[in-house]
Amino acid sequence: MKEGSKVLAQMNDRSREVFRRVVEGYLDTGDPVGSRTLTRTMNEKVSAATIRNVMQDLEYLGLLDSPHVSAGRIPTQQGLRMFVDGLLEVGNLTDTDRESIDATLGRSESDVGSLLDRVGSALSGATRGASVVLAPKHEAPIKHLEFVSLSADRALVVIVFADGHVENRIFQPPAGQTPSSMREAANFLNALAEGKTLSELRKATEREIVARRRELDTLAADLVESGLAIWENEGERYERLIVRGRANLLAGTTEAEDLERIRSLFDDLERKRDIAEFLELTEDGEGVRIFIGSENKLFSLSGSSLVVSPYMNADRKIIGAVGVIGPTRLNYGRIVPIVDYTAQMVGRLLTDRG
Repeated sequence: MKEGSKVLAQMNDRSREVFRRVVEGYLDTGDPVGSRTLTRTMNEKVSAATIRNVMQDLEYLGLLDSPHVSAGRIPTQQGLRMFVDGLLEVGNLTDTDRESIDATLGRSESDVGSLLDRVGSALSGATRGASVVLAPKHEAPIKHLEFVSLSADRALVVIVFADGHVENRIFQPPAGQTPSSMREAANFLNALAEGKTLSELRKATEREIVARRRELDTLAADLVESGLAIWENEGERYERLIVRGRANLLAGTTEAEDLERIRSLFDDLERKRDIAEFLELTEDGEGVRIFIGSENKLFSLSGSSLVVSPYMNADRKIIGAVGVIGPTRLNYGRIVPIVDYTAQMVGRLLTDRG
């Protein structure tokens, strides 16, 4: 049992109801919830003084916080986590939201990039938040690869996949490369590559370089690392982060501190190089996951939440992810089914396209 669930189980009915109503009130309005407000909505008739005592106990447990003196309470990050794990009621996808997503994704296009761009727009529009989409990588087994020197500071890696797909990428190699080190690097990778996808080759290469660095010429080892690293960078066709809806986060925001946090969030996203980490957030299995505040390891920023779900190919292998970013005061009950449905739709559409 999760720690938060244990705490909930130990609460009496009154404490649990006060906690739930404070969180729901905060998620609905964004404002602290006071004891007098709760006296009008509680199932049992209790005084404001009694409710204040319960709130103080919940604050002592680290579940509520008082932003200002006598200004009511708001949930802490720990409190939101406990609410999401134990009390959140996830609604069904509404017909309006389903029709909106279907209409955006239903147009027939052969270009996967355009499809995923529309996915971002659909999520952003339906949730009024900012959406993130991790596009799939080409995951066919590798047949052969080769490095080609173009100039002193430019090289080309050519990768031929077993399904006949060919990818060419230009990157900046380490200084001092020679034709010999290029061949050595390619031979090293080809010896490992057979039957492996690109991500599998990357992991195998990292292990081999650690084990055999002394045997590898330093320049060749650096070339191997550089040539593979280019495939993980943001902006590559087969693994890129699509972000939509910055204006949604900025809308209605007047506090300078909130504006700065939102700018910081998007700066973080735009600087992010190892975007594969976004996909790792979903590695514990299929289904929607919620990351609140500093739990969200993708961003250095706290004060934002991420609702994310993987999408899968026909073999039930995770190949990408979609999600929504917003303030911790998200309507989780509505957004969870939207993200879940969108991820299922994307997986189905990509599978149909082969």
